[in-house]
Amino acid sequence: MQPATDHLSATFQALADPTRRAILARLARGETSVSELASPFKMSMPAVSKHLKVLEHAGLISRSRDAQMRPCKIEAQALKQADDWLEEYRRLWEQRLDRLEDYLKAVQIQAKTASAEAPKAANRKAKEKNRGRKK
Repeated sequence: MQPATDHLSATFQALADPTRRAILARLARGETSVSELASPFKMSMPAVSKHLKVLEHAGLISRSRDAQMRPCKIEAQALKQADDWLEEYRRLWEQRLDRLEDYLKAVQIQAKTASAEAPKAANRKAKEKNRGRKK
């Protein structure tokens, strides 16, 4: 069995190509034949076959044999593992954004307090200045 990072590397490498993502999007609707998967693309069958091999190697699809047809289907478990890995970072960034939000609220409160205190401080200075003139 390969380490998780090797599996994730293969998964993300497979997902890096827009053609392979389009193939997965089509397979998300249900099992289909290789020729049907190839039909929207302007490429040869061997090129489509290479894309399918990359997806199969990453565990994102499986192929079976039904007489002359080789139907493909999506394997959701491989995507689940990638999603689980991404979820760790999603939580990390949510925590960081929550801390940033708390900090910004504190800064805003501090700014409001300072702006509310500014006229009072100006009045105190003016009164002190006026007292100095009366003497």
